[in-house]
Amino acid sequence: MGLQDHRIQDHRTVPELFTDLVQQVTSLVRTETRLARTEMSEKIGVVGAGVALIAVGAVLLMPGLVILLQAAVAALIDNGMQAHWAALLVGGVTLLVGAVLALIGASRLKAENLKPNRTMSQLQSDAAVARNQVR
Repeated sequence: MGLQDHRIQDHRTVPELFTDLVQQVTSLVRTETRLARTEMSEKIGVVGAGVALIAVGAVLLMPGLVILLQAAVAALIDNGMQAHWAALLVGGVTLLVGAVLALIGASRLKAENLKPNRTMSQLQSDAAVARNQVR
């Protein structure tokens, strides 16, 4: 089918085709922008929930943890350990566990977890389709 056969089937002029193209691109950009906003809202919600859980957990755990740590030190002293070594052992283990938990919490707040992956994938797909249409 030649170029003239194609023009017979599509009676739109070049300005009309250009106007249609601009309208479709504008619509596509609006849709992608809405998708990006929606996805970022979801990501912000996940981060907010993570921060809230960390804060509430820390507030609730502190008093209980202090009492349990004091009990652990007392138990070690009752079993013959010197007080300073018992406190050092319990404090060191607590510090290690706290560091691990803080690192896990921080890993959930990394920028990579906030990236709008679906939107980026859709934009790449749209760009590929547009390139094919131009050819």
